[in-house]
Amino acid sequence: MRQIQHYELISDTIKWMTEHQAEQPGLNQVSSAMGVSPHHLQRVFQRWAGVSPKQFLKSLTRKAALARLEAGCSVLDAALESGLSGPGRLHDLLISTDALTPGEIRKRGEGIQLSYGFGESLFGKALIAWTPRGISFLGFCQEEGPEKILSDLRSQWCNAGFTEDPAGAQKWLDAIFGEIHNQPIPLWLRGSSFQLKVWEALLKIKEGTHLTYGQMATLVGHPGAARAVGSAIGSNPLAYIIPCHRVIRQMGEAGGYRWGETTKKAIIGFEAVSHRA
Repeated sequence: MRQIQHYELISDTIKWMTEHQAEQPGLNQVSSAMGVSPHHLQRVFQRWAGVSPKQFLKSLTRKAALARLEAGCSVLDAALESGLSGPGRLHDLLISTDALTPGEIRKRGEGIQLSYGFGESLFGKALIAWTPRGISFLGFCQEEGPEKILSDLRSQWCNAGFTEDPAGAQKWLDAIFGEIHNQPIPLWLRGSSFQLKVWEALLKIKEGTHLTYGQMATLVGHPGAARAVGSAIGSNPLAYIIPCHRVIRQMGEAGGYRWGETTKKAIIGFEAVSHRA
């Protein structure tokens, strides 16, 4: 229960700090907004994020994002103090991918049984769905709402059977967002060949690195097709695991995000301060 409470506190804190970044709030102001003591917030935030709230706030400025992009650098080295250590991130995982066959895609889930459930993640309530072959869906509910995210899942697998499993969902989310990654995360993806190509390219973007949509188009061998690449990125069914949040606009702005722009900024900021150069 305490772990879930900490998840909620940190996800709410990240969201609040992202929304109030321009005000540069101090620890006392943040803790007051969260209804906890400054000492408690500092301790829990440091444990989960590996950095202090003050250091996290540094990463949320647009100036730093622009400087990183213009310099071709992948991390906020100039803005961060040395010696930061945080939990291992997903790029340290052995991620294995498998795709539906054309026949399975045409059936739109017919004959497939998906387990699903809501649980707590570092970025608020999340919906995750899986089969014995791997995870097929992960979406954040903080901005769009759980009903909307569940509707998105069901529309993608309209002929599939669904079995609700909250305990299994939380177990998957703990494996994804936990501090220790010692098991591979299997993915079972449904998409066109072009979408799969884009999603596989996204998996190659290391934490702390950000590419533009144009750069992504070049990476997948379709220079000039930034719009089509953007559409494929926007349809990514696996938030955070397939890191579409690492693709930003040409001028350094975060840009749109299927699960909400505030959530995207929070993930970018969290990764920046958790990453060790």
